[in-house]
Amino acid sequence: MEGHSHRPGALKQINKSHKLEKGKTTSKKRKSFKVSGVKGGGPKVKREMGRIQRRNHASQVRKNKREEVLDKKRKIGGLQSNPFLVCVLPLHQQYDPETIMNLLMQCDPQYPHIKKSSQGVTHITIPKLKQRFSFIVPSVKDDWGVLDTLKVCDTVLFLASAITDEAMDDWGRNILTAAFAQGLPSPILALTDMESIPLKRRHECKKIIEKGLSKWFSDEKLYNLEKEFEAMNILRKIGDQKMKPIHYRDRRPYMFAEDVEFVPNQEGALGTLKVTGFLRGTPLSVNSLVHLPGLGDFQMLEIDGLPDPYKDPNCEEQVLRVLQRCDPSKQESLESENIPAPMDEEQTWPTEEEILMAKEEQKMKKTIKTPEGWSDYQAAWQNGEDGSDSASSDSEDEDDAMDIPYEEAEESENEEEDEIMTQSEVPANTERYDQDMDMEAEKKALAMLKQAKTDAMFPDEVDTPMDQLARDRFQKYRGLKSFRTSPWDPYENLPSDYHKVLSVPNMKRFKQYIMKKVEEEDEGVLPGWYITVHIKDVSELAWNTFKEKELPLTFVGMFPYEHKMTVVHTVLRRTNEYALPIKSKSRLIFQCGYRRFAVCPIFNEHVQQANHKFNRFFQPNSIAVATFYAPLQFTPAPVLCYKEMNMGQKVLVATGSLLSCDTDRIILKRVALAGHPLKIHKRSAVVRFMFFNREDILYFKPVQLKTRRGKVGDIKEPLGTHGHMKCIFKGQINSQDVVFMYLYKRVFPKWNYEEHFDRCLEDKGEADRDSSSMDIEEI
Repeated sequence: MEGHSHRPGALKQINKSHKLEKGKTTSKKRKSFKVSGVKGGGPKVKREMGRIQRRNHASQVRKNKREEVLDKKRKIGGLQSNPFLVCVLPLHQQYDPETIMNLLMQCDPQYPHIKKSSQGVTHITIPKLKQRFSFIVPSVKDDWGVLDTLKVCDTVLFLASAITDEAMDDWGRNILTAAFAQGLPSPILALTDMESIPLKRRHECKKIIEKGLSKWFSDEKLYNLEKEFEAMNILRKIGDQKMKPIHYRDRRPYMFAEDVEFVPNQEGALGTLKVTGFLRGTPLSVNSLVHLPGLGDFQMLEIDGLPDPYKDPNCEEQVLRVLQRCDPSKQESLESENIPAPMDEEQTWPTEEEILMAKEEQKMKKTIKTPEGWSDYQAAWQNGEDGSDSASSDSEDEDDAMDIPYEEAEESENEEEDEIMTQSEVPANTERYDQDMDMEAEKKALAMLKQAKTDAMFPDEVDTPMDQLARDRFQKYRGLKSFRTSPWDPYENLPSDYHKVLSVPNMKRFKQYIMKKVEEEDEGVLPGWYITVHIKDVSELAWNTFKEKELPLTFVGMFPYEHKMTVVHTVLRRTNEYALPIKSKSRLIFQCGYRRFAVCPIFNEHVQQANHKFNRFFQPNSIAVATFYAPLQFTPAPVLCYKEMNMGQKVLVATGSLLSCDTDRIILKRVALAGHPLKIHKRSAVVRFMFFNREDILYFKPVQLKTRRGKVGDIKEPLGTHGHMKCIFKGQINSQDVVFMYLYKRVFPKWNYEEHFDRCLEDKGEADRDSSSMDIEEI
């Protein structure tokens, strides 16, 4: 038995071998992996990490993130770097934060180093914490100054008072709404005036204020700020907290002005503005452009490095030197528009006879009356016969006025109107109040409110004119088989303004190219330096006007091509502060990223498709896209939209973000011609009231019909001469149904960009203000 082993016999089991080479799927895979001229070209082996390798990888990721956060903190707040820029902002407009500033300056028993700049910035150096802080207290009288300060600061210290049993007033709510929409820095909440409250009510009062603030700041703690040790805790919290990133700001160089000096040129109209402060964000190149909010875009002459006057005396001083001077060959141009050349084609100079003939034709053109509905091109070919008594107007505004059944109220849009002076409280003398009221303006505002309501109930419905041919009235419109999928040439019949703007075929790739180009440039002043920037050709009148308003001065470095004009699209959502509809082409104030300007946008739908429907009104509780001409900006960028009321008050009506800068976005205005079935027999029906003559029916016969209940049909033939027509539908329609014919035309925004809108309004005065500002809020 020791040498025994099993030997299979003749009846042993034989298993089939795996046919690896004969399978179809396996042979295809092996052929796909073969590479000519290379031996052993098989698939790559995916190596999985073991437990120890995964643990080491996670440890390395945590270490890199920790070093990145520490490196960012070293650049801000240390003795050798930028100080923490803190905005002290009360949540009540009547609260004075001066006592809090005195408490922060006296918090260190070793007496911190305190200095103040000419622009009101308080610098505090705490040797105990080895950190520096810069405190700004913006004026609560101007909202623009508060928003501009919040754009550049690292931390915002909100102050709530315990004397008032509310966490904030109406002004504080409006500021918080705008601050969250534009990007709020790292917040800290502090409660003051607790000692003035009886001891038994302090806990209850703090709970009420915490409940009011929890709606805005759900994860933030409310600190007491009454004594010196509590002020030291606030400073320690500012230095140790995690900085909240603001993407549109952090990728650009920016600065808050510590000192400003204007040096006029020999001519006197222009001068050089010297702005001194700590550079933050990214490196700044002297050949790029900078934007000063409220003043505009400018070039730089040079950048000087200065010794830091707010540094600890034990630290080494920097050497005064010129860091960069501009190179005219590399400097960005201030030309914002493309200048089209009308004489590009080869043309000969006209002779004197041709000039005289042109003048005579021009005189004849003025005297000849063209039929209503004719364009200028058609009128030019008229042979001199008298036409209709009413002259035609091919302007966009008149065409828009006829698109809705209530055109009487829109025809007087451009007429000058007197402003209505309203008051929050009714005076005792009611007769005098009635004398100041303009009933004509009240009626026009009420008519506009009815228009918005009618447009919401019956969108795009238009009455066909009975005294004019429909094919002449709607000659600019065309029918589409499918609004979503039917093609529309984006380069067809473009307006003359499109020759001035910058057109980029692929904005996403263009942005990547610009960002990569900026990152590769090594030249530039590094952030953290105390520098003086010489800004070229600043208007002395504009600077004096800006200085009288006592606004904080900030500047932001711009990317290449951000000075060029283009077509900008922003996504907006309505707010609760303004509950009335806003008409398209109404004058609104936009803050897009670091820019602030006034335009008259057109609204359209926010959908993912090629064609976008034009909205006549921006209704409450809705989302829309606002399109207008403005300088180029790269996404992401927050957007605030304000409506100017009477007496210069501004209301935040919508918030959103920048969607794109695309000149090829197609915005189509739709009109719906309504008809009613007279007789119905199975799938055929006789429709009336859509047209009133036989020629219009034959002209619009190729356009598809749709009913309100979703049935699709076509015009078969006209019946008689008074506008009745026989239609065939894909299914039987109801007698209560309405038949529609949808026509479309492309619309474009108007060129009405105003960057210095505050100064323009002051020059015009209240009486000469555009009638477009007269809106529904004056009821």
